[in-house]
Amino acid sequence: MEISAAGRLEVRITAADVGKRVSVRCLSDAEDTAEKFTDTVGVLTSWDSGVLTITRKGGESVRISESSLVAGKVVPAAPARRRGPAATYRELTRVSARGWPPVESEWLGEWELRAAAGFTRRANSVLPLGDPGLPLDAALTAVRRWYGDRGLPAYVQTATGAEGTQELLCAELERRGWTREVTAELWVGALAPVADRADPAGVVLSRTADDAWLARYQRKGVSEVALKVLGGGPSVWFATVPGDGAEPAAIGRCVVDGRWAGFGAVEVDPALRRRGLASLVMAALASRALEEGASAAWLQVETDNAGARALYTGMGFAAHHAYHHYREPASADDIGDIRATGDLGAGGRDGSS
Repeated sequence: MEISAAGRLEVRITAADVGKRVSVRCLSDAEDTAEKFTDTVGVLTSWDSGVLTITRKGGESVRISESSLVAGKVVPAAPARRRGPAATYRELTRVSARGWPPVESEWLGEWELRAAAGFTRRANSVLPLGDPGLPLDAALTAVRRWYGDRGLPAYVQTATGAEGTQELLCAELERRGWTREVTAELWVGALAPVADRADPAGVVLSRTADDAWLARYQRKGVSEVALKVLGGGPSVWFATVPGDGAEPAAIGRCVVDGRWAGFGAVEVDPALRRRGLASLVMAALASRALEEGASAAWLQVETDNAGARALYTGMGFAAHHAYHHYREPASADDIGDIRATGDLGAGGRDGSS
């Protein structure tokens, strides 16, 4: 907090600081706590009619009355990372997008409109990487038309919590009635320690997802479009740990792209969990990625997947930023009409939402 020469807390932010990362302290209005003050850190996304809105790292918006402010200041755009490979939001976004590619895309300015017949939100959402070249309302109208022409709901994938992320866009979408359906995080870590966690002997690696691999994959009845997404990327590997029956004991997927190796679809037979099979799969994939010249790793995990988060923390991964999928406001004739039985809305436990 900012403290004056006289030792008093001061508010050193104004409405002109909208878009900057701030730290504020305000009087608490909670009656069930002994704490007198509440501290909030995030991006100041609006300051209107005496109310501030601050978007936190995880994407939550907090509304604060101007009259309750005790102190406030602008703080650096993103804190220094304490572990894991250094990377920008833009670099990781491009790498992760290449690792889960759509089957069709079109550019609207610097927004990429992506579609894959409804298979996962990531492959069927707008990826805003800059200016769409139109006023926001016009850009969103064009987005809704593009997805409507394909029988799909319009989604926009945004991010929060790192330098260059889109807290302001999140706030604007919410003001226009778009609904945040899923929040996940992109985590990064060093690759070599993942490879060193287990002896990969017994893990079968393949360039394609065969019938056995697909039998374990959580999304049943995978279509040809889904196979194109799964098999898309610069250098894709599928790992299988054979089981006693028809389905494998465990599977995983990795995409090698320059210095990065991206992991996903790590799934284990529920009867065989907590036996190190997930670590085994990732070790085998990491070893292959190291052979191809990669040195850093990334993966995506939903915020409520406690088991996966504990596993990846133990492997040395840490969250880099959060990402969110905002769905367009539904009109009366949209409800129940668009992809009612498709994959959109399911949300992948491996972060493939």
